[in-house]
Amino acid sequence: MLILRTIPELRAWRSSLSPSLSLGFVPTMGALHAGHLKLVEECRRACDAVVVSIFVNPLQFGPNEDLARYPRPFEKDASLCEAAGVDAIFAPEADAFYAKDHATYVDVEGLDRHLCGAARPGHFRGVCTVVLKLFHLVRPRRAYFGRKDIQQFLILRKMAADLALDIDLIGVDTVRETARGAEGLALSSRNAYLSEEQRGAATALYRGLARARDAHRAGERDAGILKSLIRAEIGASPLARVDYVEIVAESDLRPVEEVPAVMAVAVFYGTTRLIDNVAV
Repeated sequence: MLILRTIPELRAWRSSLSPSLSLGFVPTMGALHAGHLKLVEECRRACDAVVVSIFVNPLQFGPNEDLARYPRPFEKDASLCEAAGVDAIFAPEADAFYAKDHATYVDVEGLDRHLCGAARPGHFRGVCTVVLKLFHLVRPRRAYFGRKDIQQFLILRKMAADLALDIDLIGVDTVRETARGAEGLALSSRNAYLSEEQRGAATALYRGLARARDAHRAGERDAGILKSLIRAEIGASPLARVDYVEIVAESDLRPVEEVPAVMAVAVFYGTTRLIDNVAV
């Protein structure tokens, strides 16, 4: 497995590959867990070679967010990638990746007005900018993203369609904790910030979503009732501070009064913001 630290190194390696080779790409910010490895597994299954980027992108962090303390266990991440069959890691430094006079950004209008886009202005502009630049450098045939961040996936898919990128964006289902006391919690690098008590309380996100999903399967179609079921489950813990509980259309992420749709939540436990979603 190669570790590529600079853009010229990545370009030289990419140019050495056969044009007929199917290259898959998994962009990450590191602090890898089983959810990331599931993306690598799916990528490995469908592609001839796999590239993983590990880059904590400063453009997608707000001024009061956790850029400085975001976990960066690179040696562990590299070991996990090698064991998973990754061919190359691209891990640049931010100062080399963005020029000091960097002034070009990518906005996908509309899909960022709701959910996390409303709470984190500028976040998806940073995500789209870094992903488009990585796409240009890596030139993959397929790129893999977790559906835990459904808004991010839909925005990036829209970007790829609007800009006629010849890349298939593949969404992979959320991987969840199975350990006792944390069952159902969506895997996230930010879970490392949680205390044991917060970790247990955070399992209410999926319980609430599952409760609403079960009610939908039983015939409930009123979005207000489904949201109240989710809020009741999450609000049972005093540790939870709800950012949003929404039911939105997957087409444009606008709130809807009836399903089918995506049920999505964002909740703070202390200073740690967790997201989750379930489609119905």
